[in-house]
Amino acid sequence: MLNSLKSFVAALVHGAKVPRLLMAEGNEQGDAKQLLRKSYNFFLNCTYKVLSVGPIPEHIAFIMDGNRRYAKMNNIDPADSHRPGFIALMSVIKHCYELGVRYITIYAFSLHNFRRKPEEIERLMNWMREKIDTFLEDDGFIKRYGVRIYFVGKLEELSEDLQVATNKAMEVTANNTTTYLLVCVAYTSTDEIAHAVEESIPCNGTIRKQENNLATFRIELAELEKQMYMAVGPMPDILVRSSGETRLSNFLLWQTDRCLLYSPSALWPELGLGNLVWAVISYQRQYLYLQKIRKSF
Repeated sequence: MLNSLKSFVAALVHGAKVPRLLMAEGNEQGDAKQLLRKSYNFFLNCTYKVLSVGPIPEHIAFIMDGNRRYAKMNNIDPADSHRPGFIALMSVIKHCYELGVRYITIYAFSLHNFRRKPEEIERLMNWMREKIDTFLEDDGFIKRYGVRIYFVGKLEELSEDLQVATNKAMEVTANNTTTYLLVCVAYTSTDEIAHAVEESIPCNGTIRKQENNLATFRIELAELEKQMYMAVGPMPDILVRSSGETRLSNFLLWQTDRCLLYSPSALWPELGLGNLVWAVISYQRQYLYLQKIRKSF
């Protein structure tokens, strides 16, 4: 099953494109395009079916790296550098839906990003609010793929209008149960862990500290994980970081100790089906080992 897809996936990962046909103008050209489109859709369906024979990851997380480099390489205004990345995200959601991946997590905005220049932060906040509105306006997309959105992180750090937009998005999509999109914003893993510890301390934790009676104080692991921002979804099966980087950048440090790490060289706006297929194939090849590790904890 796996070997049958290797050649095609390798071609897609390295940027191979569907061959152009030398077509006549007029109706013949239109018929050829339609035939090519049908052939491509047929191939996609075959790919999804073949992969479905093996175990499919329930949850894939993404570090969307390479937006600014892509913009620079393609002479895109820095202010618009994230727009191609948004298009790539929509494509990723579609392919994950077809593959049967139910949970998608993206690293949208780190707490460290607040160290940037105020005008850049404001631009990013406005851009996120704009994209949330755009996403909600595409009601057909949300219904077709059954997308429910969660925003996770230190949301009180966001601008007031962006907080309103994130709450609205979560309310509007609350009844959808097919695809779960977890957007990590104003997030770092160290902050998430510190938050979970604070929330796990019982009401009399302060009294215990005052009495210096820490010997009997204990936080249960299960309780700690319940207090994580990411408790709304299962542990990731695959973590994908685009652009070939292998750093986790303070993202899901607690959740990714037992998952597959995949770092394609493609920049985030270039990430395509071939990369996702290759990630799933790699996951299927290491599935038994990954399950063994998870069971050992």
